[in-house]
Amino acid sequence: MQRWLRLSGFIDSVNLQIGRGISWLTFAMVLIGAYNALARYAGRSLGLSLASNAYIELQWYMFSAVFLLGAAATLARDGHVRVDVLFGRMSARARAWIDLVGSVVLLLPFCLMSLLATWPAVRNSWQIGEVSPDPGGLPRYPIKTLILVAFGLLIAQGISHVIRKIAYLRGIDAARDKS
Repeated sequence: MQRWLRLSGFIDSVNLQIGRGISWLTFAMVLIGAYNALARYAGRSLGLSLASNAYIELQWYMFSAVFLLGAAATLARDGHVRVDVLFGRMSARARAWIDLVGSVVLLLPFCLMSLLATWPAVRNSWQIGEVSPDPGGLPRYPIKTLILVAFGLLIAQGISHVIRKIAYLRGIDAARDKS
């Protein structure tokens, strides 16, 4: 079990590191959003076109990256929203069982099905070199690839979550349990 817990720790550390990187990406997204707004209004006043579709799309791509990559980092922190009306009143063992069953029955199959469902669209996007239809827009295939990466990271984090819950239920490494 210790080998599995080391794997879990590695997965957690990778996703938490990505989560820390996302915080900087969020900051950059806010700066680009502010520039877009200022450039649009300043451009109107000056009669120039200071804003561009590329900056607007870059902001959208950053938001998508924060959302997609943040899912695994949030699961690593056990920060996903739950309906705590019942869950919060349960014992730690009952919560661990619910987390374990939910991860195995819902989370992991959903992520695998999402990977299978999105793979053809991502592959096609790369094959045609898909770009935005907007003038000056960005390529679409990198952001679509991020969907696969995000679900891969979420699967890995789901496996880590399952390992930790099994360890907790077996009475091993209970201090790491986040229930």
